[in-house]
Amino acid sequence: MAHAAGGEAHPAAGQPLLRIEGVAKTFGTFRAVDGVSLDIKAGEFFALLGPSGCGKTTLLRMLAGFEAPDEGRILLGDKDIAQALPHERPINMMFQSYALFPHLSVRDNIAFGLKRAGMARADIATRVAEMVALVKLEGLEKRKPDQLSGGQRQRVALARALARRPQLLLLDEPLAALDKKLRESTQAELMDLQRRLGMTFIIVTHDQEEAMTMASRIGVMNAGRLDQVATPRELYEAPRSRWIAEFVGDINLFDGEFKLRDGHRLVIATDGAGTLVAAEPREPVGATKLSVAVRPEKVKLSRRAPVGEGSAINQLDGVIADICYLGGSTTYKVKLGTGGMVQSSVTNSARLDVDAYSLNQQVVAWFSPDDCMVLDR
Repeated sequence: MAHAAGGEAHPAAGQPLLRIEGVAKTFGTFRAVDGVSLDIKAGEFFALLGPSGCGKTTLLRMLAGFEAPDEGRILLGDKDIAQALPHERPINMMFQSYALFPHLSVRDNIAFGLKRAGMARADIATRVAEMVALVKLEGLEKRKPDQLSGGQRQRVALARALARRPQLLLLDEPLAALDKKLRESTQAELMDLQRRLGMTFIIVTHDQEEAMTMASRIGVMNAGRLDQVATPRELYEAPRSRWIAEFVGDINLFDGEFKLRDGHRLVIATDGAGTLVAAEPREPVGATKLSVAVRPEKVKLSRRAPVGEGSAINQLDGVIADICYLGGSTTYKVKLGTGGMVQSSVTNSARLDVDAYSLNQQVVAWFSPDDCMVLDR
């Protein structure tokens, strides 16, 4: 674990707490992190999201001081900490494995870093009591890690990471070992804790739902590069690339070619869904080979062709090929007459399936031009 330093770096007004400038890291011939630049504001809950091997944990380890960058600077306030040792940084890291000492009690695990820092015994006792109350471990102080549940061990690791009151807390896949119910409740607790402490959190995860639930901003990494930094809504509704659109959430993608511009709309001839009309994106597309992307919840289903303003555009005839009931919603896969496939996610508003569709039923799938995202292929 990295331990907080005695001196603190305070950013000037309007300056980010953490500034990463052109940071790169190579292992042999493999470039794990490739020229990443990023600003993190004080009090922010930021997520680094990406598939395994994309460089997010390597970047986190460089922030903690366990790896030194080959290129670039890491500024905390106005101080470059890129070459500083872990214990010289006001940064702590909570590991995916929790890394608790098996022979130490809950109390002693939490107190470990405080003792190494030379804090007075009475102050250690006070701080440990604060941390135990903060993460709701009262009554478990004398237990060893093997006498705790997975969720309790996670709380001990969190308390230990927070005990020295770091300026920045790094969390490497901290909820990966928890079951779904416990993971969801712990997400809410972490968010509440971060708000109450006013501390800056950076979490690394490959779970897009986790990142979108917890973080105020998300940085998506791919092959060592930072592809997009945005709020969860912006990332979902306005992905910068086809790859991000596919990685973040479910998506219908129709590859095609630009045909003409009709006012503020683009007409695109696609391979699997015929001719589609999409609202012109904010940033102009430069290519003629394009993809039309539509989120499943934007795709509506009807038993017959809908009528009304906007509903006559982008109507696709097909049959229900697959049904996946998910409780709050049902996902339908529709085999189109054009040979393609489209996925529709429908909210289950009624308790019984009076409005549900059945396998092999003829339907019309439709969506408006404003529901379409246009992306370069």
